[in-house]
Amino acid sequence: MSSRPATRTLVQFTGLKPTQRLLPANCRAYAQAAALPDTKPPVAVYGLDGTYASALYTAAAKTSSLDSASKSLAALADVFKKDTKLPLILNAPTLSPSDKSQIVQELQRHIGGQDKGDTVKNFLKTLADNNRLGILQGICEKFTTLMGAARGEMELTVTSAAKLDNKLLQRLETAVAKSDYSQGKKLKVVPKVNPDILGGLVVEVGDRTIDLSVSSKITKMNKLLTDTL
Repeated sequence: MSSRPATRTLVQFTGLKPTQRLLPANCRAYAQAAALPDTKPPVAVYGLDGTYASALYTAAAKTSSLDSASKSLAALADVFKKDTKLPLILNAPTLSPSDKSQIVQELQRHIGGQDKGDTVKNFLKTLADNNRLGILQGICEKFTTLMGAARGEMELTVTSAAKLDNKLLQRLETAVAKSDYSQGKKLKVVPKVNPDILGGLVVEVGDRTIDLSVSSKITKMNKLLTDTL
């Protein structure tokens, strides 16, 4: 599928300016508005899902609906947590326009009345039109990162081989908050589970990573043995 139509639709939705030559005069005016401090995403998020998350942030900021958009995407993120098969459905290559329409309606039902000005509703339609519903979960995660940065928060991502209880997470948050890693910012704990690390923890704070996983220790041990032999 060509990326050009998808880009053009995204421009129409947000007023972003991926390339000057694709934009007529009225769209360039929107792009200039998007560059204002109160509409520009506070940090850069990468990947295709990051591009769409930034586009949604800009569109919501322009309509003063960031809070409602944040609540809407949080509701969608909960749907992904409860329905592990949803990503497979959204990524199915056989989805017809009718299927996509029904999916968008179902997603809107989970959002409820939180979507001020139908910003997220229109965004979901844009994703469906561009065959990008499959990256919605990633968009939810990247949008959370953008909102956290806008609020002056720093993500504390804690990855473990099995789910951690809240008490342990709170202890980790307190310990990191007292350290230089937090840079004096409010922390937002994001727990993740990855059985591949085998045990231990991988703690990410801002651009720093503390790898205390069993898999990391095994890798280091294997390297030491290899170098020795």
